[in-house]
Amino acid sequence: MTRLVLVRREQVLKGGQPLAFLIGLVFAMLIGVVLLLISGHDPLAIYGRMVEASLGSPRAWSITLNRAVPLGLAGLAVAVAGSMGLWNIGAEGQILAGAMMAAWVARLGEGWASPLLITAMLVAAVVGGALLASGPAVARAQIGVNEIITTLMLNEVALRLLQWLIHGSWKDPESRGFPLAPMLPDEARLPGLFERAHWGAVIALGVIALFGLVASRTAWGYELRVAGSSGATARYAGISLKRKITTVLILSGGIAGLAGGIELSGNADRITEGISAGYGFAGIIVAALALLRPSGVAAVALLFGAVQVGGLSIQTMGVSSSVSTILQAFILFGAIGAGVFSRYAVRRVNNDKTSSES
Repeated sequence: MTRLVLVRREQVLKGGQPLAFLIGLVFAMLIGVVLLLISGHDPLAIYGRMVEASLGSPRAWSITLNRAVPLGLAGLAVAVAGSMGLWNIGAEGQILAGAMMAAWVARLGEGWASPLLITAMLVAAVVGGALLASGPAVARAQIGVNEIITTLMLNEVALRLLQWLIHGSWKDPESRGFPLAPMLPDEARLPGLFERAHWGAVIALGVIALFGLVASRTAWGYELRVAGSSGATARYAGISLKRKITTVLILSGGIAGLAGGIELSGNADRITEGISAGYGFAGIIVAALALLRPSGVAAVALLFGAVQVGGLSIQTMGVSSSVSTILQAFILFGAIGAGVFSRYAVRRVNNDKTSSES
């Protein structure tokens, strides 16, 4: 009798992760074909519409780019924490906290010059996200409280706080009884790049590139990798794990908060309860597919932005936008499954202890 087992390869296959990502994409598309056929739709027409709406024109590219900005920053936030072996599941709430702080500054700074107001809003957004992450950071570093639980729970706290503000002191007196915050001043709008794209894309790309450079080329980044790979080695080298954990989680929250500030000043007329649209949770998938590496976050975020924009566009064809969510999930499942085989070989093991690689 024989059985199949996974045996770790001596060397990871070259190009394993990009190939795994491609396999995951193909796998998701095939699953999508089956689902669309079952529901009575033409897969080629649906996929064609998705590509056209997300990548088929400069306007489509601009919409996809705007969608990729919060996804990329949320993914980077998760990846930053992941570099220390930590999981920030609170990016959704930190995005809301960043948007709230940015909206507060916009209320205070009405009449300020646009460059000053936008800069103040984005700085405040970083502070807002960092503040929300500071509690879990200190709790994890000082007394070992699981950061997954605390960051996840604070998502609900941030949402309820935003609802309280919109229904209370921030409610627009001219909203005719509807719970709406006041419109943002024109000076709070990020300048445009092309079509509907704005400078938030440049800011996000700069932040991703900067962290990638710092993580790979500086002593701080080296200490981060050492601390993330082995706590005992870090302590032997004199690296303070408590300080690193606190710094990384607060930095992670600040990056997510920046996403909220950019989303508010780039794509919204006012702050709403749905300002994040699930970007914080989608950022976990982005980071996972990028293997928690900043170098891959931007590319994965752009793809997911295209899938989400395309998914919204097919509603006019009678197809639920949930198709895009299903595709995102199966891209992750397919890529994870394929990624396993870049690190492990399948071997057939016999009862007599002989084996052969397949």
